[in-house]
Amino acid sequence: MAVNTAYEGRRYPPGEPFSVGREHVRAFAAAVGATDPVHHDVEAARAAGFADVVAPPTFAVVVAQRCEAAYIADPEAGVDFDRLVHGEESFVHHRPIVAGTELVGELHVDRVREAGGHGLATTRVEITDTKGEAVCTVRSSVVVRGEGS
Repeated sequence: MAVNTAYEGRRYPPGEPFSVGREHVRAFAAAVGATDPVHHDVEAARAAGFADVVAPPTFAVVVAQRCEAAYIADPEAGVDFDRLVHGEESFVHHRPIVAGTELVGELHVDRVREAGGHGLATTRVEITDTKGEAVCTVRSSVVVRGEGS
């Protein structure tokens, strides 16, 4: 099944809130090699003006991928996860992600098309706090390889 181009413009309802814990931040920072003390030490983060440890910029992918899973798992979308290749991802931070925050993501399918026998999809996840205040916008492009590749 090819990607369903009719999904372009579709919006999925917000996911469940994700509680950003200190250990989430510390583990992610360690995994990506972020050694700045603000990612690991509460006192260093507070001395830098934050309420708690601060997530590295790419931490937003944790919330975004939870949201994107709804699109990928949607049987009518035509996204075959076994054939999916990640193309690119970008982050626009409206404010830092700090431990103790609850984040909510809303997925938008901005573009879906076929080219060269492959499906191409671009999604955007708008991440807010539970008050609805903007935290980060995550854009992602994926390729769903065609059957012959």
